[in-house]
Amino acid sequence: MARSCRISRATLLGDRTEDNLHRFETSWLLSPTILACLRGLIALYIITTIIVIWVWYGTHNERVEIGESFSYFTWLTYWGLFFYFLVSAIHTALYARTGRSVLFDRCPRVFRTLHAILYASITTYPFLVTIVFWGILFTPPFYKTTFPGWSNISQHGLNSFYALLEIFLPATTPHPLLAIPALILGLLFYLCVAYITYYTQGWYSYSFLDTDYGKKSGTVAGYCFGILAAILVIFAISWFFIWLRKRVTGDKIKRSIHDSGSGINEFSLGEADSEGQMTEPKGVPV
Repeated sequence: MARSCRISRATLLGDRTEDNLHRFETSWLLSPTILACLRGLIALYIITTIIVIWVWYGTHNERVEIGESFSYFTWLTYWGLFFYFLVSAIHTALYARTGRSVLFDRCPRVFRTLHAILYASITTYPFLVTIVFWGILFTPPFYKTTFPGWSNISQHGLNSFYALLEIFLPATTPHPLLAIPALILGLLFYLCVAYITYYTQGWYSYSFLDTDYGKKSGTVAGYCFGILAAILVIFAISWFFIWLRKRVTGDKIKRSIHDSGSGINEFSLGEADSEGQMTEPKGVPV
């Protein structure tokens, strides 16, 4: 019975017995140093994109759109991607240098669970943004000027590419089930933001939320439930591909050369050579 409770708790919140594997800071393919640099570059590109778009707004008599951007789910998830990649780059860089989860070890373990939920959000929400934009909101033909084309590809295309990288490159485990209610709650909070924006400023952030101009509330409710169903499907697909990646790669982890916990098994805890590559353990029982 006790064993069953531990498995249930691990499935719901994440398995704390794997904390020493440093899964959020490692990859099966890249060394921690390269992974930290990649995440840092993505964070830099995202914040550069945000700044360039805001500068464009400011120099083209569209300053009001800077404030209005926080009423769009696209922008909120894009900021979420930035903060995730910034924080994960710092986590990974510190691990590469010390062999420890420096920030996680200093904070209550609930922060590790919150990071897992953040990880689940950035590997699900971007796909929802891409699907809704290109499937519902976008009207052909494609943009004829460079700036709107680039900005929309960056926010509605590359966002999903970043999410794919985080699904296939790190050594993470499938999302804890606690992420499901967290993702749903995030959508509900955004719905509140959208309607607060309407009732305070008089405009809808997304046309499919508009109940005016002959549209029925039932149609809007249908869109909302469709998006809810979509995020559950996306979550399941994301969970599956993370599980599949672990299985295909043999759950191999490239750990820091400073990690003193290496040497437990061939795949995830093997000893590291001078380049951080995993080597086969010597006489260690599995």
